[in-house]
Amino acid sequence: MPFVIARVNVSVSREQEREIKAILGRAIELVPGKSEQYLMLGFEGDYHFWLRGEDSRPAAYIEVSIFGNEEHLGYEGFTREITRAFREVLGIPPENVYIKYDDISVWGVNGFTIER
Repeated sequence: MPFVIARVNVSVSREQEREIKAILGRAIELVPGKSEQYLMLGFEGDYHFWLRGEDSRPAAYIEVSIFGNEEHLGYEGFTREITRAFREVLGIPPENVYIKYDDISVWGVNGFTIER
């Protein structure tokens, strides 16, 4: 299951969350074997952080955790779509969108452990 959590230092409305969810729901299909059906998203708006010595620049720090894709297939395209979504929906400039990918080799869900 892919999990995306976004921390942004701007306010995020429910409608904006839905817009980003729709974009990322389509974009996750760029990663082989992944779909919106299993995508989990989280948003933390009005997050306090500093970028380049200032706290007033619209910015995003996004963590993407993906199970079973050690080759990082589709990450480049997914990165582009994440960046586009946060620019179009929240007005965050691409140079202020930072994305961290975590490879998941073991995942627990529904009382079971799944290993790759």
